[in-house]
Amino acid sequence: MIQRRTLVQGAAATVATLGTPLAAFGQQTVTLKFHTFMQPMSNVWLTMHKPWMEKVEKDSGGRIKFEAYPAMQLGGTPVQLYDQARDGVVDIVWTLPGNTAGRFPRIEVFELPFIMNNAEATSKAYWEYFQTQCPDEFKETHVIALQVHGPGVIHTANKAVKSAADLRGLKMRGPTRQVTKLLGSLGATPVGMPLPGIPDALSKGTIDGAVIPWEVVPSVKVHELTKFHGEFPADMPAIYTTTFVMAMNKARYDGLSADLKRVIDANSGMSASAFLGRTQQGNDPIGRKSATDRGNTIHTFTRAETEDFIKRSAAIDDEWVADMDKRGFKGAQLLSSAKALIAKHGRG
Repeated sequence: MIQRRTLVQGAAATVATLGTPLAAFGQQTVTLKFHTFMQPMSNVWLTMHKPWMEKVEKDSGGRIKFEAYPAMQLGGTPVQLYDQARDGVVDIVWTLPGNTAGRFPRIEVFELPFIMNNAEATSKAYWEYFQTQCPDEFKETHVIALQVHGPGVIHTANKAVKSAADLRGLKMRGPTRQVTKLLGSLGATPVGMPLPGIPDALSKGTIDGAVIPWEVVPSVKVHELTKFHGEFPADMPAIYTTTFVMAMNKARYDGLSADLKRVIDANSGMSASAFLGRTQQGNDPIGRKSATDRGNTIHTFTRAETEDFIKRSAAIDDEWVADMDKRGFKGAQLLSSAKALIAKHGRG
């Protein structure tokens, strides 16, 4: 009898022991590598990326953890970020689709001249447009959020730009295909380059200026490397904005447990897109102050001057529509859809 009880107790202990790793496996933590080109002291990293990661970690009860790598610390170039997520080199990236010109053509509609004036509203529109008009645009990855930055600003080193005509002949950095087209239509010599290349190009005179939003100015020292800034009226459309994507490796997402997928999903979509857009534009005053603190000159274009910019760049829309038609997409429909969604979501 004693021997039988001992055997039963031993069997129970074995089952309990075997059960322990199974229970632990169900609660195991997942570590995700987050990679981007933004600097570790940039507003984007400190107020957008880190808070997003911290919220995911908190919502998961600590079961999702991040290894965070700003400033391309895992290697490669900004142009390669999207493919790093696609290929599983990293798990999540935040990058510009426009770094690879023409690869994601349908979302370029949000980079057309004077189509937006509020990042939160346009980020919501961008997400809905992606869902309804081109859900296969980023089919190689699992999309977490889509956003745009605040109104674009013209920054120049040695010549004040007070009208569209003043851009003629200036070598101006643009972030994407549509923005470089815009600069060319205004008489500038467009130079495409990722954000991290701006300081070196300005200091060497490779470019005369750049278009970026106020928010990012301090992180690339544009307030130190330029003297003049041209911004557009707050109650009129912005000269341009840039689209961003936060994307995750598909296999990594699909491999998550159902409950951890729900955590990612709860921090994805329109609400996450709106948060990122709203926060990025919300940092514009900080960047603007960095320029005024140095005594730089800021010109706010008048309504008439802005209308002249709009008139000179009007053909860019038609060119984009024609390009979409050639690719087999309905360009006019895509453009009208984007404009309607921006109007639907309002000014944020």
